[in-house]
Amino acid sequence: MSGNFSPMQRIKTFLKSITRWLIPGLGVKRWFALVLFGTTVISLGVADILLDFYRESTSTFWTDFVYYASLLFLPPFVRAIVFGGIGFGSIMYGVLKLNQAILRPFVRPGKPVIDMVENFRKKSRGPRVVVIGGGQGLSTMLRGMKNFTRNLTAIVTVADDGGSSGRLRDTMGILPPGDIRNCLAALSNDEDLIAQLFQYRFVNGGSDLEGHSFGNLFISALTDLTGSFEKAVAESGKVLSVHGKVLPATLHDVRLLAGKRLPYVDGEVTINGESRIPQIEGQVQRVWLEPDNPPAYPDAIQKILNADLIAIGPGSLYTSIIPNLLVPDIAKAIQSSKALKVFICNLITQPGETEGYSCKDHVNALEEHTATRLFDLVIVNDSEEINVKGMEWVKADPDLEKFYPVYRCDVADPEKPGYHHAGKMSKIMIDLLMERTGPLVF
Repeated sequence: MSGNFSPMQRIKTFLKSITRWLIPGLGVKRWFALVLFGTTVISLGVADILLDFYRESTSTFWTDFVYYASLLFLPPFVRAIVFGGIGFGSIMYGVLKLNQAILRPFVRPGKPVIDMVENFRKKSRGPRVVVIGGGQGLSTMLRGMKNFTRNLTAIVTVADDGGSSGRLRDTMGILPPGDIRNCLAALSNDEDLIAQLFQYRFVNGGSDLEGHSFGNLFISALTDLTGSFEKAVAESGKVLSVHGKVLPATLHDVRLLAGKRLPYVDGEVTINGESRIPQIEGQVQRVWLEPDNPPAYPDAIQKILNADLIAIGPGSLYTSIIPNLLVPDIAKAIQSSKALKVFICNLITQPGETEGYSCKDHVNALEEHTATRLFDLVIVNDSEEINVKGMEWVKADPDLEKFYPVYRCDVADPEKPGYHHAGKMSKIMIDLLMERTGPLVF
């Protein structure tokens, strides 16, 4: 297509691409100014040598050459414009091509370097966001938020004991990597191949690998090589080029237990294990961790205290969200944080956990387990355009507004009934933060 452009169009396109490097916020102008200063100093030295040569030379040829090459026949102002324009254009073009040559191995085909630099700088100045939850809901939130900021932290529970994570936990004695793997994949800079590989699950019948995901095995192997689970997670993030951090709520080996009231059984029955809680029919009365009161992961506390926005949810109420808050220091840090704290209610109820629950019931369960008021605002879906058999939408109680500000909005994904839409949810969160803080400088 470029062959169809006229010379003037090509010049305009080139000048436009050059001047984009001078837009505010890229962090380029200061270094370009330093290059320009150094070039000017060198030019002054060369000019001084040429001037001495011109004055002292006895050769007519060389004096004429210097005279015309230096444009001494033109007024000083015109000479400054000509030489300044040539020098400035040459420096800009040289710096641009140098950057392209250096960054070529890291640039996606068809995407200009300036676009990648601008996008990186914009997200680097984005708000500090902490998302607390688990499962598909947390991954969806991260997938949307990474389009607005690189200062993104996911805090996940390590109480999972089912599936591949549970098997690795029992056989290798490591913390369950499942939710962490999902978050790393969601935050990946390239979710096309590497993230798909990370999420790949072996299905060979009869194999010892059957049911394991590649990402879980990868994190387990890195844990063995590095000697620590947190280092393994950090190195996995580097492999996936993630936009943010994924942190466990605690590094202690904790188990989640629940007291449930079962049909036709008097009293409360204890269910041992996160994976078994939703499988057994009955109403959850309470959940707790064993051992009780585990210490929080220090980096998680720091991120919460420094956050601009804390999003609690979406995710399974009793098996993904509350286990994080049962780490006492996590709940205390959220309460102490000056961030905008938002609870994002699930779209639908979950069998074995929240059957028949309204939005107010979700909020009450959180307050009962933490014995404190943790958030400033509740977001609840107000769209029920898609009705699926067996799906029970969570209702927004009018009574809840007596205790919390409630923001009703359409956050449902029309293509995935029962799930939040990543783009809608993240945009709403950023807009709410801007209403509180004023326009954010990206």
